[in-house]
Amino acid sequence: MRRLLLVLTMLALPGAAWAQSSSVILATTTSTQDSGLLDVLVPMFEKKTGLTVKTISVGTGQALALAARGEADVTLAHAPSVERKYVEEGKLLNRRLVMYNDFVIIGPANDPARIKGLASAVEAMKRISASRSRFVSRGDKSGTHALELDLWKQAGLAPGSAPEAPWYIESGQGMGQTLGIADDRRAYTLADRGTWLAFQKRVSLPVLVEKDKPLLNLYSVMEVNPANGPRVNGAGGKAFADFMLAPETQAVIKTFGADRYGQPLFVPVAGKTDADFR
Repeated sequence: MRRLLLVLTMLALPGAAWAQSSSVILATTTSTQDSGLLDVLVPMFEKKTGLTVKTISVGTGQALALAARGEADVTLAHAPSVERKYVEEGKLLNRRLVMYNDFVIIGPANDPARIKGLASAVEAMKRISASRSRFVSRGDKSGTHALELDLWKQAGLAPGSAPEAPWYIESGQGMGQTLGIADDRRAYTLADRGTWLAFQKRVSLPVLVEKDKPLLNLYSVMEVNPANGPRVNGAGGKAFADFMLAPETQAVIKTFGADRYGQPLFVPVAGKTDADFR
């Protein structure tokens, strides 16, 4: 009788919540996947916890929207202003900084827009537009796309909405594919340094503008509010978020990529807040 009651209780749980306890759905940006970082961290997490991770790698905008709809348990993203909005709405919980790298503007070595070495990313965007040099945009509401739009806005330009701007190409793809398109078209693009380094054997476009303050690229982990949907595995999501901040995980992030690319792709920042980067 006791066993029968247990089975009936499990079947009465909403959705498949009881069955999800052994799996975690991670919605994340393409750069964490394309850089190879998750290929190292996910197996570590699975071995440590016995949980299985299903990774959905899309643009940050889509990743956050999936989480807000209760279609993921935890999210790792890089669009601070958008993330804070979801947290304020209660859709996402406990936003914590994990790591950072930076964005760079890359382009053809002959540099028709003459942006190489500029200290200002905004000035670089102005020159790319003025010279009508090809520029490949992610165009996918990702964190990279959000920063690009902000740079255009600061430059007083909006090429994505201008029909007379055929030089502006929207890929609608992730970072790795966008890099490939930019390389094929000998175009400028905005990329996170980690993915650019990971694609060095396939992309010949050099870095032309870097280290401007707006190009800082902060990654945060957020738990999904179980109230977002009956299938949210809140405990599993929290376990993965805690794992990303654990000292042993941060130690792996600190050196990841150094052996292959000559420099680490990310800098771990567990315990720091947005205020530390203002």
